[in-house]
Amino acid sequence: MDKTNPSPSILIIFGAGGDLTWRKLVPALFDLYLDHWLPEPFAIFGIDLKDRSDADFHAHLRQGVTQFSRRGLMNDKDWDEFSASIHYLSADISEDAVYTNLAKQLAALDKSWGVQANHIYYQATPPSMVETIVEHLGRGNLVSDKKRTRIVLEKPFGRDLESAHQLNEMLTHAFDESQIYRIDHYLGKETVQNLLAFRFANALFEPIWDRRYIDHIQITMAEQVGVEHRGGYYDHAGALRDMVQNHLLQVLCLVAMEPPVSFEDEEIRNKKTDVLNAIRPIPQEQLHQFSVRGQYASGWIQGDKAIPYRNEPDVNSESTTETFVALKLFVDNWRWQDVPFYLRTGKRLPEHVSEVSIQFRPVPHQSFPATAIGDWQPNRLLIHIQPNEGIQLSFQAKRPGPKMRLGPVDMRFTYKDAFHTSPPEAYETLLLDVMLGDATLFMRADQVEAAWSVIRPVLNGWEAVLPDNFPNYLAGTWGPEAAQVLIARDGRSWSMPCCFEE
Repeated sequence: MDKTNPSPSILIIFGAGGDLTWRKLVPALFDLYLDHWLPEPFAIFGIDLKDRSDADFHAHLRQGVTQFSRRGLMNDKDWDEFSASIHYLSADISEDAVYTNLAKQLAALDKSWGVQANHIYYQATPPSMVETIVEHLGRGNLVSDKKRTRIVLEKPFGRDLESAHQLNEMLTHAFDESQIYRIDHYLGKETVQNLLAFRFANALFEPIWDRRYIDHIQITMAEQVGVEHRGGYYDHAGALRDMVQNHLLQVLCLVAMEPPVSFEDEEIRNKKTDVLNAIRPIPQEQLHQFSVRGQYASGWIQGDKAIPYRNEPDVNSESTTETFVALKLFVDNWRWQDVPFYLRTGKRLPEHVSEVSIQFRPVPHQSFPATAIGDWQPNRLLIHIQPNEGIQLSFQAKRPGPKMRLGPVDMRFTYKDAFHTSPPEAYETLLLDVMLGDATLFMRADQVEAAWSVIRPVLNGWEAVLPDNFPNYLAGTWGPEAAQVLIARDGRSWSMPCCFEE
């Protein structure tokens, strides 16, 4: 990205007293400030119900920055200069007077700056509050400037196709689609974005990025943790809604999309939406052949005892919510016809790792004798998204010695080794893009609804027939046995995730 700072901006955070602001948003903004990416001038208005002073709010945020900032709290001078732009408003977001007062404060700040700043409304609130906020913003005439006014929404974006459509309809009564930024923090990760550069900036890989050379693709997003403090939300969502509908399908789109004509945001989003629309519908009567669900029991994670999902705080003791999902999908177009995409995600798995594994077809003619290829493995490209970002290519090479014996070797690229720096956190990239008005990494209404359409048959099938075998995998294992059967039925196996060293 060219060093182009955004125009003057005011970020208004609804729900500013919550965990998202403390752990993610303000630490990311502080890092942008240290790296000289924030616009000048810039201001933050934090809105929440709790009565507190600016000084108290600043002290609370400073703790979060110290703990979660990529750069850490450098010195008092940096924090004092940064926090001088942060203001706290104690308010009940359901009251009209709140928005009248907010409009006056924003207008006064614009006047004192002598510019018309971007006004960015960030919804760091529970989903149930979004409609109230949007309606009041519209009635308060706070969104009339279509060019400079934006709204940012966190997931979950709806609970199913119908609710997502209703939410989109509600939003577009107050905002144009160009003003709406539906955020998926996975798309801000450096290696996810590097998929575009890797594919379309290198002549080596794109010509073989299709059904002629690729046997199958696996996308894994594994978590060691349980539901932590999110039991109440998670027990009404589950892994399919929480992870597959957004994170995994968005990564699938970047892997499978056609080459864009340009890197304009709408062109990229069009190509991603094409992928979602091309995913083959899962036949309801064959649901068990294309999907697996699981729920963790007790087990051991790195020497620590893990309790069963049903014993987690705020979780129903007889819950049938899935904590593991495996899917097999097909993208029905010329590039990917009959190439399976295997997706899996789950909680209480052995490792915290997210990666894309692309396995190539075997060579068309094996000319080497059997004695030379005892441990032969297919070529594989591994795109490691987290925790340590990088790319690994596995291929065959001759082992040293007088005889022809082949063995797999790896070529690795990591951000730390190549660039001698740590990549920015996802929220740094995404917040900067919002201020710049670049929607490339954000989901459009039709993308969201197309993603819900993909998993709709699975949601409907699972809700119609409740599982009778939960819990069906031990914490600390790679999910239920049925997930192994899903891929073994095709003569394949799940690749073992590879954790790059720090």
